[in-house]
Amino acid sequence: MIGKEILELRHKLHANPDLSNEECKTAGIIKDFIAEYDPTEIIEGIGGTGLAVVYKFSNEGPTIAIRCELDALPIKEPNPIPYKSNNKGVSHKCGHDGHMSIVASITTWLKEQPLESGSVVLLFQPAEETGEGAKRVIEDERFKDLQTDYVFALHNIPKEPMHSIILMDNGFSAEVISVVIKLKGKESHASEPENGINPAMGLSEMIQGISKLNVSDISHPNFAIATPVHINMGQKSYGISPAHGELHYTLRTWTTSKMNELKSNLEHLVRTIGHQHKLKWKLEWLEHFPASILDKESNEVVRHAAKANNYKISERKTPFKFGEDFGWFSKKYKTAMFGIGAGESTPALHHADYDFPDELLTTGFAMFKSIILNLTEEK
Repeated sequence: MIGKEILELRHKLHANPDLSNEECKTAGIIKDFIAEYDPTEIIEGIGGTGLAVVYKFSNEGPTIAIRCELDALPIKEPNPIPYKSNNKGVSHKCGHDGHMSIVASITTWLKEQPLESGSVVLLFQPAEETGEGAKRVIEDERFKDLQTDYVFALHNIPKEPMHSIILMDNGFSAEVISVVIKLKGKESHASEPENGINPAMGLSEMIQGISKLNVSDISHPNFAIATPVHINMGQKSYGISPAHGELHYTLRTWTTSKMNELKSNLEHLVRTIGHQHKLKWKLEWLEHFPASILDKESNEVVRHAAKANNYKISERKTPFKFGEDFGWFSKKYKTAMFGIGAGESTPALHHADYDFPDELLTTGFAMFKSIILNLTEEK
């Protein structure tokens, strides 16, 4: 069972959220809490503002990393709760406060019941929401020196039955990348647009052309969605026919190979339309979330943990469509990420009225405890 101190930690983290790459206060709260539970080592500043809390035990065995996320979102919190966010315009609307509290709860267990073999790394990762943190962690020499064998993580999933464990075989989440399409023509007087190069028609044709690249059927192996998220052209100066225009998109597919194909098709389309309208063009790629691939052995360990705790298992045929930078870990390590149902009436992730259900603290702890014991007792 989860103690009162973990519930209080969750509420404290919720009340003191930090944006991506600014998680110093959050990391400090975690460090102060964990220091009382006798870790072998605390590595600060890993991957930027992250923490790696290491427990090493007497005998040789696997090194198991349990990863969670430090960052919150730029969303104002309307919820009238006692632990409401103190950081105006910033709040935990993805449940990272709950994820951190679950991972921190492992320290209370390991202090009271140390393992006989192996090592456990509790990884508090920065900047998940921007797709930067996991990549920086795996490139950090101090993380490499830990010689991690497995990396596990969870995510709460609203609209699913409370405490259910959501598993899938192919992957946990989509490959996602954002792109800015920049166009440049030539300014002219608004009364003489024929003497300039206005990007409006080019922008219009690109929007229509990119929409035809979509394969919205999630069961199709070529699933691909290009979502327009921002458009900008010219300025509010009505005597000028503008020269500059921008389109911003997020692209998502199930696989890296399909993403590379989608990127190539989009670039070809922009080049062709740009040439037709005599526009200079440039693509800027941002916020890359690789597909989170599931290692078969690690996924079976998660399944075993769910059965051992008598949790209902919900099988998904496809990954989730959202991005998760846990995919960077799956490029280097044996990984598995699983979902925990957060309740069918719980508001969706990233909605202003969302709040992580405290009931899931016990569920997440039980799952990670079983995963760790499964691997350290069998190896």
